[in-house]
Amino acid sequence: MSDDKNRRRERAAQSGAILQQVGALPYRTNKDGSLEVMLITSRETKRFTLPKGWRMKGKSDHKAARIEAMEEAGVEGKIARKSIGSYFYWKRIDRCFIPVRVTVYPLQAKRTRSRWKERHQRLRKWLQPNDAALLVDEPELMTLLHQAGSDSGHPSLAAPP
Repeated sequence: MSDDKNRRRERAAQSGAILQQVGALPYRTNKDGSLEVMLITSRETKRFTLPKGWRMKGKSDHKAARIEAMEEAGVEGKIARKSIGSYFYWKRIDRCFIPVRVTVYPLQAKRTRSRWKERHQRLRKWLQPNDAALLVDEPELMTLLHQAGSDSGHPSLAAPP
């Protein structure tokens, strides 16, 4: 990422803005009907999270989230146009942390590639949603994952997007 973009984001955060990102929640249904979601590790801290990134000029947010899922996790599939929620986190950039709100779109995984852009920088893992919730640090993301794993399931995940 360019230093100019980081400086602009830092200035926006200093003025009180919460920056916006988009993320995908890849999921699949196993033959036994159980639901799994995919988490990936971040490049620098190796913490588990969702594939996510900055909004993209000329792309709708759900399409940008689908692109991030392919680049960061090697997952292709159908992404919902409607978000299932959002979560907040503090992103480390060059000289500081900035506040970021991630809008999350469910992605019904159709294919998981063995080769993808960031395969040498990240690990990925399919997990039951409640197990995935134990591995993430962000409380609102934990809640989204628990909702996906609830007995009734999250309606956005139960039906194809």
